[in-house]
Amino acid sequence: MTSPPPNDTFLRALRREPTPYTPVWLMRQAGRYLPEYTATRARAGSFLALAKTPSLATEVTLQPLARFPLDAAILFSDILTVPDAMGLGLYFADGEGPRFQRTTADEAAIGALTVPDMAKLRYVFDAVAEIRRALNGRLPLIGFSGSPFTLACYMIEGSGSADFATVRRMAYGRPDLLRRLIDVNAGAVAAYLNEQIAAGAEAVMLFDTWGGLLSAAAYRTFSLSSMRAVLQALKPGPDGQPVPTIVFTKGGGQWLDDIASCGASAVGIDWTVDLADARRRVGHRVALQGNLDPLVLLTDPDTVVREATAVVHAAGPAPGHVFNLGHGIVPATPPDHVAALIETVHRESRATRASA
Repeated sequence: MTSPPPNDTFLRALRREPTPYTPVWLMRQAGRYLPEYTATRARAGSFLALAKTPSLATEVTLQPLARFPLDAAILFSDILTVPDAMGLGLYFADGEGPRFQRTTADEAAIGALTVPDMAKLRYVFDAVAEIRRALNGRLPLIGFSGSPFTLACYMIEGSGSADFATVRRMAYGRPDLLRRLIDVNAGAVAAYLNEQIAAGAEAVMLFDTWGGLLSAAAYRTFSLSSMRAVLQALKPGPDGQPVPTIVFTKGGGQWLDDIASCGASAVGIDWTVDLADARRRVGHRVALQGNLDPLVLLTDPDTVVREATAVVHAAGPAPGHVFNLGHGIVPATPPDHVAALIETVHRESRATRASA
């Protein structure tokens, strides 16, 4: 028997090339909604052990691909690996999410901060290489990092927050300190993504989860400018060609035009953005990724089909759309709803192109 041909639909969509259908992958597609993931995490003993063991990270990265005809794999890891490598002491408290033993909330801590030795993150790059070998060219692999600003939010607060008030006060009261922290983070993120690219990541994504909390001026100063710096520092892939890039600012729809000019191949949008309007605003300068509300997957299959179809139609048949959720999959999501979603996106987008 012959192996199936490589599926490069996702990469072609990021390059805004014609594709026979809309490619789909999902944020947190390897996660707690899958019973096989829960079993592997239990075997690992903890989330950090799972993320820091390349063989287990590979196993869970591949799990959704065995269930669903997705068009890309995404590295299983965590956005906080970089500040952990800076010595902040990442740990996960039961029911409370990630926390750091130390913070960078004052001048001394920020002044002492440096880009970490990438050898401390070798487990991530080993996982990228192992996943690429396991994929054997069948699907592209996405690497990722938190954005410099989003990492700063956790580093200053020490944990998640509803409003990251300490960070926002620093943006107004001590912008020099926040700028220093974000500059270090930008250097670290660029080095981190370059190592992922060298190990085999075929596209990379910046998750700017908390940039949408900022004022317009602060967003441009602290979030967008640092992501632009990261993108400008990325090196070509092993083949000498630029690696496609995605930037996603949750809650950043009001800055879509600015984000589309930052140098990324694609802009991720959340469910609050009108996708058809977004395409009209940015034209074909960039690809767009998104943007189904993740809670649609908690309804019923008929609703999933209806809402997914609406997103496909809003995007239209023109090249340059990657279907995704507006944020990560909710753990309570039934896997059969995910199957219905992916089947609908593929079917409806083929039909849309055929009738164009």
